Amino acid sequence: MGARTSAAAYQQNAFQTASPGELTLMLYNGCLKFIRLSVNAVEKNDYEAKNINVTKAQKIIRELMVTLRVENETTQQMLQLYDFAYDALVRANINNDVNALEEAASIITDFRDTWKEVIMIDRKQRHGSGVNR
Repeated sequence: MGARTSAAAYQQNAFQTASPGELTLMLYNGCLKFIRLSVNAVEKNDYEAKNINVTKAQKIIRELMVTLRVENETTQQMLQLYDFAYDALVRANINNDVNALEEAASIITDFRDTWKEVIMIDRKQRHGSGVNR
């Protein structure tokens, strides 16, 4: 088994064993990766790569939007921020606009960082701090 095959198997296993919270974190990280790749592509005038990666980031944001249960004001605001990030990606793709990519990345980074905190707090509550008293 080659290194590439091992890495793919590891990623597949990580995906299959992840909790719903960890899957959401993976989506945020994937979206940010594709936005970074898009920025690099724009800077290199590689518009085909930019389009491919912006489209992947858009698909992730769309997935986050359709799976969000809008039940209160907080989730309604989340939906609006996802929509703004999605629109920024559309603008970035049409206009090769790095600033619009950075706007989207900023929003998704905030979501990712907050989500990471939520996961850590949840783990501490479910599993304790690990310190014996």
